[in-house]
Amino acid sequence: MTLRKFAGLGALLSFVTPGLAMAEEAAAPVLNSGDTAWMLTATILVLFMTIPGLALFYGGMVRSKNILSVMMQCFAITGLISILWVIYGYSIAFDTTGMEQGVVNFNSFVGGLNKAFLAGLTPASLTGLFPEAVFITFQMTFAIITPALIVGAFAERMKFSAMLIFMGVWFTLVYAPIAHMVWSGNGGLMWDWGVLDFAGGTVVHINAGIAGLVACLVLGKRKGFPTTPMAPHNLGYTLMGAAMLWVGWFGFNAGSAIAANGTAGMAMLVTQIATAAAALGWMFAEWITHGKPSALGIASGVVAGLVAITPAAGTVGPMGALVIGLAAGVVCFFCATTLKRKMGYDDSLDAFGVHGIGGILGAILTGVFAAPALGGFGTVTDIGAQVWIQLKGVGFTVIYTAIVTFIILKVLDAVMGLRVSEEEEAVGLDLAQHNERGYNL
Repeated sequence: MTLRKFAGLGALLSFVTPGLAMAEEAAAPVLNSGDTAWMLTATILVLFMTIPGLALFYGGMVRSKNILSVMMQCFAITGLISILWVIYGYSIAFDTTGMEQGVVNFNSFVGGLNKAFLAGLTPASLTGLFPEAVFITFQMTFAIITPALIVGAFAERMKFSAMLIFMGVWFTLVYAPIAHMVWSGNGGLMWDWGVLDFAGGTVVHINAGIAGLVACLVLGKRKGFPTTPMAPHNLGYTLMGAAMLWVGWFGFNAGSAIAANGTAGMAMLVTQIATAAAALGWMFAEWITHGKPSALGIASGVVAGLVAITPAAGTVGPMGALVIGLAAGVVCFFCATTLKRKMGYDDSLDAFGVHGIGGILGAILTGVFAAPALGGFGTVTDIGAQVWIQLKGVGFTVIYTAIVTFIILKVLDAVMGLRVSEEEEAVGLDLAQHNERGYNL
């Protein structure tokens, strides 16, 4: 009887085992063409944000003698970070070797080098249901725009050579580790804390905004600031750049769903709502305060709204986005005008006032409006606890970024000097650094 039982069990396993194997094979990830097509599109949109979007946005705000220098910096950063990303940046940010949920070790702060030079990547490699090559490029575009944003804080006075080295070192020591801590998954420091950062409020905007503030303080004010008029030379460029940023940001936020799904759709909607609200919030705050609304103001409000909704885009609902946008427009307006004037720092194009402040505000409010009780779609049940977690993430990023950025800049200043001479600054960086003019009349 016992032998018969074992024989029957063996016969049963002979049928079940191939079935299990087939089920495992069926469960293996299979490329989804819809997700792939969307992520290809989102990647192009995010790159479009830097070149030409940010290049035009910043280029129009500087004086005519510096337009090429700002655009050149955006293009050079795009090339430099692209190469550093594939050599080691992607690995530092997303290699999960040695990480364990709830365990703080070296790999909680920085990834290893197992993915250096994109080792092991093939056309068949998948991230989720689309090619890993697309994910690598998508994340590369985030790595590109973050240091490019810093340019706005020290525009019109930094050596091109010093800028290149600074950006390469900053990307290595600040951007890639922060991205790893927030986005790499279980075992990442801020991931394990539970920090909500859907598309880069911490990784991109607080990071760049704080670095920009430190940079403008270390370099000092432009010659003649604030008594010499330094009006934007072509606000048409700035408005076109802002429009490109607005459109490109749908790739930035909706693309961070990493799929063509309902989260991407909601991220797109709340991005539009928050941006529109911030544009109006800045415009009316300026209108009431200064008597007239300005084109530069509404363009800045647009960017403030885009920045503030970035960390929240995957978890807040439409009404939460409306509040975040309005708050960002008004708060960033006063920080980029009144606060900057009172503190006396020369943040040339308001990188800190818009990206730093907007990122901090958005990160904190994400902890509030991600709660389903306030129309959000996150898992937040205790708003106070989540806000505390968000504050921890903000505080850590501010302190880490400020200290490391300061050290990098001071070392570079001692070794090679950061700033152009007074004569070069007077003639303009286009001629002094690149031997070209933006306009030949």
